[in-house]
Amino acid sequence: MQSLSEENYLKAICLISRFGKNEVTTNELADEMKTKPSSVTEMLKRLAKKNLVKYEKYQGVTLTSSGNKIALTIVRKHRLWEYFLVEKLGFTWDQVHEVAEQLEHIQSSSLINRLDKFLDYPRFDPHGDPIPGENGNFHLGSFITLNELKTGNSAFVMGVKNHSPEFLQYLSKIKIKPGVTVKLLKREQFDFSIIIMIENKKHTLSKEVAMNVLIK
Repeated sequence: MQSLSEENYLKAICLISRFGKNEVTTNELADEMKTKPSSVTEMLKRLAKKNLVKYEKYQGVTLTSSGNKIALTIVRKHRLWEYFLVEKLGFTWDQVHEVAEQLEHIQSSSLINRLDKFLDYPRFDPHGDPIPGENGNFHLGSFITLNELKTGNSAFVMGVKNHSPEFLQYLSKIKIKPGVTVKLLKREQFDFSIIIMIENKKHTLSKEVAMNVLIK
């Protein structure tokens, strides 16, 4: 059995590494966990003793197969709960992360499997992130960012890269959310901001905002 802190570290390694595809540095983990690199090192040593990560000093860390399985289970629970909170309880997408952080540590696999079935097996959470299935498999959508859209073209919003409440609240104000259609009207060469059309209304977005909106 892992502690809550250990589960949080495993999940962080999984997500930073793009589901185990890349090594993660101590500094990257420290930034994600908002703690000191020395604290990260101590945790990695603990996880390595449990054979949940492969770690050597001054080198990156990767998840073992056991660690990755646990991490994917936590990610699955987190994203299913986010979907449930938005779709069934009326939370907005900027309100669910902290609640899901608490619910993701529920240990009952039976409850999570029933929740998945009740929700009709969603593949993506409210932010457009893939939800791993019971077997750990998931579908990574072939999305691009809004700033990559060609002028004059339209696309569906699929999700976001930035999950901060402030960013999500900003998008909500201008009606950007998964499922809506956006059309790129113009790109400013000076600062690479863009003018888009949503529901017959024009909006100007900075390059940074456009780089954090996923479309298809």
